[in-house]
Order: sequence, then C-alpha cells, then structure tokens
Amino acid sequence: MSFTYTRRYTGPLQGVVLDWAGTTVDFGCLAPAGAFMEAFRQAGVEITLEQARGPMGMAKWHHIQAVTRMPAVAAAWTATHGRGPTDADVDRLYEIFLPLQVGVVERHADVIPGAVAAVAAMRERGLKIGSTTGYPRPVMEVVQRVAASQGYAPDLVVCAGETPAGRPGPAMALKCVIELGISPVEACVKIGDTVVDVEEGLNAGMWTIALVDTGNEVGVPLPEWTALPEGRREALRRPAADRLRRAGAHYVVGSLAEAVPLLDAIEARLARGEKP
Repeated sequence: MSFTYTRRYTGPLQGVVLDWAGTTVDFGCLAPAGAFMEAFRQAGVEITLEQARGPMGMAKWHHIQAVTRMPAVAAAWTATHGRGPTDADVDRLYEIFLPLQVGVVERHADVIPGAVAAVAAMRERGLKIGSTTGYPRPVMEVVQRVAASQGYAPDLVVCAGETPAGRPGPAMALKCVIELGISPVEACVKIGDTVVDVEEGLNAGMWTIALVDTGNEVGVPLPEWTALPEGRREALRRPAADRLRRAGAHYVVGSLAEAVPLLDAIEARLARGEKP
C-alpha cells in the first residue's frame, strides 16, 4: 500500500498586496509613461506611448532596459547613435528618467476614487495591507505623502531595488508576506493593473485580481474616462481585460472597489481546499 499526503489551507484570507500607480493612485497610470518618453527623447530617440507602457510594473531600470530591447526602439537607437543600446545606455537613461519622474509624480499621485473605502473594507475583514511598486524609494516618498494626505497608507511598502530581484518575480510580494506575518502564501491576494502585477502574484503563489478601468492597460485619465460613452469604454476595456486574463489573472474587474466582493469568492474557494 502507498499513501500520498495532501495538505491544504482552508482558512480565511489574511492579507492583500496592492500595486500603486493605476491601482490605488494615478488613475490611468499616467506618471511613468510621460517620463519614459521624455528620457528617450532627450537621448535622441522617440518612443511611442504604447512602447513606454509595454513593460509597466517592472522596476524602472529594468523597464527602460526592456524598452531598449524592443526591435523598433533598438533600430531607432542604432540609426541615431550608430550602434545598438547597451546597459550603460540604460544607466544614462535612468539617470535622466529619475529626476523627471520625481518632478512629475506629485501631479499624478491622487488616490483613485473608491480606493480608500475599498482598503477600509479590507481592514474591516482583518486583512493586512501590503504593497509593491516599480518605483524606487525617492519617488515613492512623494507618492506616499500625497496618498496619506488623502487617506491611504498601507501597512507596508516594498519599492524597486529593495529585494534581490523585482517584478515579475515573487520576491517583493513575498517580502510583504514575510514582514506582515501572513501564512500560508495562498491566504494572500495580489491586486494590480498590469501583466507584470499578475505574474508577480502567480509567481508568489497568490490569488490574483487584475484591474482594467483605472490602470495601465487602458491608460485613460479619469476626466476623459468619465466623459466617454459606455460603448467606447467597453471597446477599450475588452482587449485590456483579455491581456490580463491571458496572463493568468484569476479575476479581472474595473477597479479596486469592484475587487472587494471577490474576496468572498476567494475565501469560498479556499474553504473547498482550492489553491491559486
């Protein structure tokens, strides 16, 4: 006779790990894209908004590196500089980018409508609130100050460069789990607005909820989004949601406020012995 031991967590959720830009602040995830485009422009290469947004969610140095490796951007760089981009070029682009980002981020750090109430509802459930971001600490000091003045302050903020590897790897999310004392990992939910957020959560062994309307995949600022007719919103929402589902998100909704009811669904799945 042989036996297989199966161990399953069937308890409640204990915490969430939230992204920042496009999830809790900066409706449309506007602050990073413009700074990336300007940094490349100052280096003599024009990149499109779509190219700037492509790797969103990664640590900003790695984001810049990923953009330089796009075939069209590499070709434009070679045409301008007579050679392909190198990591030394990424270093110089990052040096240009960082003060641009610090300068612009305060204008795009407002808390997304409904986010403060959503986090309060999560706290009422007894959940701990962690957060991860592709921003480095100097940028986040500005963002956190603005967010706190508007009522949002998570229990923990893990910034790019503070773990051995960044997103989409699991280290930043797992740092939240460790420092907040959450166990097991499947008692935690990662919520974000990019493919990189979804991959971070899955790689960490968490449930994942992806946000469409407020985030990078749609990329429309709040006043414009509010003014759009519902048919146009749906036309923008549908392909963005498809990208996030293909990345493996367990659930896709419009905003953080819409994610709160899904916590009951996840707890029901845990009670049945399901894992992410």
